[in-house]
Amino acid sequence: MKKNMGGADRTIRFLVAAIIVALYYFEVIDGTLAIVLLVVAGIFVLTSFVSFCPIYTLLGINSCSIKRS
Repeated sequence: MKKNMGGADRTIRFLVAAIIVALYYFEVIDGTLAIVLLVVAGIFVLTSFVSFCPIYTLLGINSCSIKRS
């Protein structure tokens, strides 16, 4: 698995996941919407940790900085 996510993408995903968790914690969202959004938040956190997004691969996107040797 090659990394295809840059630092900015990872940070944005962490922030979005944190916002979703906060909305759930303060009971702004609930029910089915909350479950779906919490799953999305979990996926965002997971993909941020491994710096790999399968959807980026399908779309041919790579926001990871290029290492020059």
